[in-house]
Amino acid sequence: MPQRLSIGATVFLVLTAALGLYFAYAAVQGPSGILRRIQIEAETVELRVARDALRDDVARMQNLTHRLSDEYLDLDLLDERAREVLGVVRADEVILK
Repeated sequence: MPQRLSIGATVFLVLTAALGLYFAYAAVQGPSGILRRIQIEAETVELRVARDALRDDVARMQNLTHRLSDEYLDLDLLDERAREVLGVVRADEVILK
């Protein structure tokens, strides 16, 4: 006749299995789990791309600001910006749309 486990041993095995399942679930689905880590890494890549685009915009704006500063005045850029902002053209120019 096979031996049966005592109630204490059965409760211990059930609790151990439940804790094991809980920790396995937390390792995959929890706030520090594998799926959250994958999501954070994907967001990191997207944010780095956005950061690089913003850096390029800032560099372009710094270049334009420097070219329109008192220390270094680019007359062609000044003329271009004034025409665009004011909407004016010279009498000898042809406008193509």
